Order: sequence, then C-alpha cells, then structure tokens
Amino acid sequence: MVGIVIVTHSPKTAEGICEMAVQMARPGQKIIPAGGTADRRIGTDAAKIGEAIAAADEGDGVVVMVDLGSAVLSAETALEFVDPELRARTAIADAPVVEGAISAVVQASLGGSLNEVLTTAESARNLRKK
Repeated sequence: MVGIVIVTHSPKTAEGICEMAVQMARPGQKIIPAGGTADRRIGTDAAKIGEAIAAADEGDGVVVMVDLGSAVLSAETALEFVDPELRARTAIADAPVVEGAISAVVQASLGGSLNEVLTTAESARNLRKK
C-alpha cells in the first residue's frame, strides 16, 4: 500500500491532518506526520521528512503532502538523502495539504498505485472550484 507523509510547518497541524486521515484509512496504512522541526518548533526539517518517508514506505511508494514554501524545499532536499530506490518511488504532491491528504489516503486504502494516489491527491485542487 502507498504510504502518505504529511509535511507542515506546525507539528500539531501535521498530527491533526493525520488524525483526520486515519479515519479514512485501512487498518495498518502508513500515514506519518513530519511537521515542524526536530525539537517540535515551527519550521521544516529535511532530516525529519526523510525519516518519515522511510517509515511510510512499504515498497509501493510514498506520496508526500506539503503545506507551503519551505516545506516543498525541505521535502525536495529530503529526497536527495534517501535511498535512490526509495527516491524513485516517492512523489511530492502539488495539492492542498488537507484535501489532498484525505483524497490520497482514500485512494491508497483502495489499493491505488503510486501514480493513482498522486493523481487523486492533486485532483483535490479542484474540490473548491465551482
């Protein structure tokens, strides 16, 4: 099953999104928060994100949801330091973090491939449009 990593500047926000997302997940599905810095301050931490990516991976890939700005840069930096095979099966979603995370978790719990989970997460951009 595709794992999901939630990267936000706030540890509490990442944990809250994971708490919501787990309600839609299959038992045992990996949804890992990577919010804030290593000392739980506001910010982002590439090392923490890399560890979360490794923890979320079960061989089917990982979709990383990011909130904004430096979270994207930190996630991209984290990918430079993970195992090349893991990097190849990890994607950073261009999607709103909450809506995208819920959509990604549902698709992953249905057995979706990495590409299907990523596409579903990114389609969440259209949820607010009328």
